[in-house]
Amino acid sequence: MTESLLLLVVVVATALAFDFTNGFHDTGNAMATTIATRALKPKQAVLLSASLNLVGAFLSLTVAATIAKGIVDANVVTLGVVLAGLAGGILWNLLTWLLGLPSSSSHALIGGVVGAVLAAAGTSGVLWGGLLAKVLLPALIAPVVAIIVGAIGTRLVTHLTRNVKQEDNDRMFRWGQIGSASLVSLAHGTNDAQKSMGIILLALIAGGAVPADSGVPFWVILSCALAMAIGTYLGGWRVIRTLGKGLVELESRQGMAAETSSAAVILLSSHFGYSLSTTHVATGSILGSGVGMKGASVRWSVAGRMFVAWLITVPAAATVGALAYGLGAVIGGEAGSYVVFGVLIALSAAIWVASRRKPVDHNNVNEEWAPGEGDAPAGTDETVATVDTVDTVDTVEAVDAIRAVDAEESPERAAVGVAGHEQGGDR
Repeated sequence: MTESLLLLVVVVATALAFDFTNGFHDTGNAMATTIATRALKPKQAVLLSASLNLVGAFLSLTVAATIAKGIVDANVVTLGVVLAGLAGGILWNLLTWLLGLPSSSSHALIGGVVGAVLAAAGTSGVLWGGLLAKVLLPALIAPVVAIIVGAIGTRLVTHLTRNVKQEDNDRMFRWGQIGSASLVSLAHGTNDAQKSMGIILLALIAGGAVPADSGVPFWVILSCALAMAIGTYLGGWRVIRTLGKGLVELESRQGMAAETSSAAVILLSSHFGYSLSTTHVATGSILGSGVGMKGASVRWSVAGRMFVAWLITVPAAATVGALAYGLGAVIGGEAGSYVVFGVLIALSAAIWVASRRKPVDHNNVNEEWAPGEGDAPAGTDETVATVDTVDTVDTVEAVDAIRAVDAEESPERAAVGVAGHEQGGDR
């Protein structure tokens, strides 16, 4: 095995590692609401999502072509550039996962690659028109569209089911959630798995393994699909918790409306080849489900931290990518790339060790959102807001307890409480 071939293997392995982090970082996009409303148990949800991500990766290659040939000039890309770009994407993914922030894996990858290309070849190496049209504009438009679609969908669903008993709503819509979440997972596979395919294709072209006009080889499609599916199954529980419990206390009608909205926007973007952030879409749809649900509470302070992370993702990942390329260039030759690879492994291990101090997994992902994790909506008592919108099982238990206390103190107050609960179920 020659040194160049060894470096190509290292770069491909790093790209698959990014795909793996993409899988567990973005599991929450599809399954956070399903887990939060208890439509599926956590492990069942991530297994279903992993299976459908695997299938979705084979359905389209339009986004892979965008990543490989639409954002940077392939003629200036070397294996060192690709490795540095991947380092930027992976480290930003892991950092935001540690903080439980649903940031965009797609934009982290693109930012890392753009930063490495800028460091290697200057501004001429970036196809600014493609970056603007295929990445930056969709990043601005997609969350807004998702919020609007999610709000309209939620308002429509709640209006049509306003006279249905709450327990009947929950039973029916939890089944519907399984279908809509499956559609989101399938859509996620059609969009996100392709990004690593595009990066590996760039590496193969840079390493001379395939011609510049080559399509994505089948083994690349299969390996990327498997890497993302494995990452998805392991579950990014921190991000799932933030999306499922930190933004809006969801009921099943909201969950199904949010998931259906996400799937529609993601599939449409995949059809047109836009490198869309599924995280932006999923988060926007969840926020829309809170806006569209009368009486629901949205934790805008948590959403605000996400928005800040979204704004800095591309420049932050680009900075890391540029620094990684600079480190490799200072050392020089292929040895510099191996040093970059070693530093990436060391920093990734350090982030994982830090995550063990306060682990989040399938056992505690659905615990109530603590005041320290996010501020309650302004002017709202957090406990009251949670009882108003928490999933049906917990709501019934809480209301029953209140009735019991009220009945002892005053039969009239108990009657008022029963009437108020029945009206709330009709919202």
